[in-house]
Amino acid sequence: MLTRYKGLLKLKDWALAIAKRSTMRKARIALARRLAIIMHAMLRYGTEFKAGLAEQHLAGQEIG
Repeated sequence: MLTRYKGLLKLKDWALAIAKRSTMRKARIALARRLAIIMHAMLRYGTEFKAGLAEQHLAGQEIG
């Protein structure tokens, strides 16, 4: 998702910003954790993924 996918994704941009500040390895781990949190919430509440809602939620958070 970080290196092979050429499309625009807010999660990808977020992870690449981490890679600029730190390392690509930490960015991959952070992205995997973020995706796991999203998938866990989907299973917990029985919802489907809606990219617009995830992007709004992500824009409101700053993870350091």
